[in-house]
Amino acid sequence: MHPKCCCEQLIAPARGPRASASFDAAPETRARLRKVAGPDSQRRVTLAELAEAAGVSVATASKVLNGRSDVAASTRARVEALLDRHGYRRRNPGRRAARLVELVFHEFQSAWSMEIIRGVEHVASAHGMGVVLTESGTRHAPGEEWLEGVLGRRPAAVVLVFSGIPEAMRGALAIRSIPFVVIDPAGDPPPDVPSVTAANWSGGLAATRHLLSLGHTRIAAITGPEDMMCSHARVDGYRSALAEAGIAARPEWVRYGDFHVEGGLRNAAALLDLPEPPTAIFAGSDLQALGVYELARTRRIRIPDALSVVGFDDIPLTEWVSPRMTTVLQPLEEMGREAARLAIRLAEEGPLAPAPRIELATRLVVRESTAAPGPG
Repeated sequence: MHPKCCCEQLIAPARGPRASASFDAAPETRARLRKVAGPDSQRRVTLAELAEAAGVSVATASKVLNGRSDVAASTRARVEALLDRHGYRRRNPGRRAARLVELVFHEFQSAWSMEIIRGVEHVASAHGMGVVLTESGTRHAPGEEWLEGVLGRRPAAVVLVFSGIPEAMRGALAIRSIPFVVIDPAGDPPPDVPSVTAANWSGGLAATRHLLSLGHTRIAAITGPEDMMCSHARVDGYRSALAEAGIAARPEWVRYGDFHVEGGLRNAAALLDLPEPPTAIFAGSDLQALGVYELARTRRIRIPDALSVVGFDDIPLTEWVSPRMTTVLQPLEEMGREAARLAIRLAEEGPLAPAPRIELATRLVVRESTAAPGPG
């Protein structure tokens, strides 16, 4: 069969409003499309016409559409932008999606990521699906190499633990009808990005209110990276609790970390070296709280007698450290479950408008690392 015939059987423009694309067609490309479709034409543009407009062969356009990896990145981006702009989606593909949910992290933090993995695996297993784990990119987005790989693997759905996903990647996944859900986005996701997050502001508020109720007034906060919305939400909850109690939040008592043990240790040292150090620290993650624990151990500072500590996440390790850690439960396993349920639903039913956004409640878990401030 001629490549053109084969390709046109596989794809069709999607119904509804055209998806937007970040690609700005070059003048010669726009001229080609006007030539083949007319400046005001409402008829469907064929794949052959799109290939001509992109300056590639129909076979190359077909490879891009079908997720083949043997296409140069710049060519792929040019063709995908045109496919997305004209609403093309695969129809009745010859190769069915694998019965897999792909779960993507930028790094595996054993305790934190295991909770999400457990939740995703539980739901996938109930649907007769497997789970494939991938590590790629930075905390902001997966790497370009991941996109090439996932298009080849063709999972039924994708769950991404990132601050977001670039528009070009969203378009490439949409063209292949691979739905995705983002867990705990660090910013306000675009309207077409389904997401699952936790009530970060409420968690910061509850943690700080707890310390205030014990009589602390010198309360510091070590939150996460400054470019992540969840970091700001948690510290905003902290500030709101202080304001509610009539206590000014001191700038020097707010530190931005990295959600890791090392960041907690480093920032705890800076806080406790202040002329007037805090008597309590709210850490924006349990791992950072463990860094505070380690700093306290090396300096022979007793928790909670001389320093109260509250974490965030409630990973299993918090019940095994000494003293057992007071923390804010972030329902990580349930977040994984909800994200997997939503991703599989999108795979079965297609896109939902508006894209669902799920926020799960956080809860303070009081254990043994907080107490009334000591004398002095």
